[in-house]
Amino acid sequence: MVGILILVIFVVCGILLGQHIVIPYSSYQYVAVAILACLDSVFGALAASTGKNFKMKIFLSGFFFNAIFSMFLVYLGEILNVEIYLAAIIVFGGRILNNFSIIRRDVMDKAQSKRRYLKKKRVSSNIAIRTDLEAEELAKEENM
Repeated sequence: MVGILILVIFVVCGILLGQHIVIPYSSYQYVAVAILACLDSVFGALAASTGKNFKMKIFLSGFFFNAIFSMFLVYLGEILNVEIYLAAIIVFGGRILNNFSIIRRDVMDKAQSKRRYLKKKRVSSNIAIRTDLEAEELAKEENM
């Protein structure tokens, strides 16, 4: 839970800082790929936290390494005159969607199991109420 709180704080700080930074047009490709790499790490961390196997070291190393390495690939693509950033965008976009689907499935499974639990609890409480009513009726019959 602490990891998710730290994650949310980082995201909010990034959004607040990003509103005041002007990015030159020549750097748009770098920033776009770095943002997708960071979002991939964030959604990966959320997916890991739903599976109860979130590790802060893995998140932080992936967050920074993915961003830096993806910017390096964009730079390498510029040198080779190949638009490698498009491949990075496709890959990171696919991973983000995959992590989002893992999160969605886990949330739906938890909601389904909670519904089953509440339904089972309602049924058992109805049985308890019914048996209490039957016991009262039997007690009335015995007193007559």
